[in-house]
Amino acid sequence: MDKITLLDGGMSRELERCGATLRQPEWSALALMNEPDKVRAAHAAFIAAGSQVITANSYAVVPFHLGADVFAERGAELAARAGRLAREAAMGTSARVAGSLPPACGSYLPQTFDPVAARDILSVLVTGMAPHVDLWLAETMSSLAEARAAAEAVAGSDKPLWISFTLRDDMATDAMPEPLLRSRETVRDAVKLALDLGAGAVLFNCSMPEVMQQAIETAHEVMAGAGQVLPIGVYANAFESQDDDGAANEVISRLRADLDPNGYSLWMDRWISAGASLVGGCCGIDSPHIRTLHDHLSERL
Repeated sequence: MDKITLLDGGMSRELERCGATLRQPEWSALALMNEPDKVRAAHAAFIAAGSQVITANSYAVVPFHLGADVFAERGAELAARAGRLAREAAMGTSARVAGSLPPACGSYLPQTFDPVAARDILSVLVTGMAPHVDLWLAETMSSLAEARAAAEAVAGSDKPLWISFTLRDDMATDAMPEPLLRSRETVRDAVKLALDLGAGAVLFNCSMPEVMQQAIETAHEVMAGAGQVLPIGVYANAFESQDDDGAANEVISRLRADLDPNGYSLWMDRWISAGASLVGGCCGIDSPHIRTLHDHLSERL
């Protein structure tokens, strides 16, 4: 029986549980700027719930959320703070720290991606977090180009890179002949790219649970065909479908009632049966969800 690694959940929802103030456009970066103790507390809550990997709160440390002027002035400082707070929360535990490398030009917006701007933005994040993290997590990648940019940003690093793609989830899975990224590129091509880039794991995140199993199965097929085996991971949203009309985090989305901790655990069983070994949660998944997952999976962690 393969061992499972338990990730953390959605940082924004956990920050709210810790009493932090979130607002647009800064979103979770606002807590990093004004309430760092609550950022540390959110990480600690996930670790106490059972997370074996926590992700630094750097997702919103980009011009898309901070604005170009604030990012230029404070981006390096905030990236370093994000890494340091996660490391402080993990001290004295066995939890590893992942440095979040977000979509540099906005979540769910592959059409606005600028590789030159992304290179400069991601360089700031990598430099700031490098002393504090154990691995890199390029997450919510909507396109192959975003994933390439993340890999280029950490080229030469001695830390492994995990690449996590976000999936189109605005239509029934039986209406799609194969799973797609939000860019309409295929998961098959995304996994091939991850292998070519030397990724240490391939994951799928920030999409509804219903589209995840097909992506896991496709990833296994691609890896088998390439004669390579990488860990496959899933951390889904607890929201309704996020359509193409707006970027992620434009509004506070309503949680699905069926994705309470016990309901989410049922989806996790499906993903593990399909071959996932890195599991956790994205938007709307908080520390009580992770605690339930930990208790549910205790014999496999």
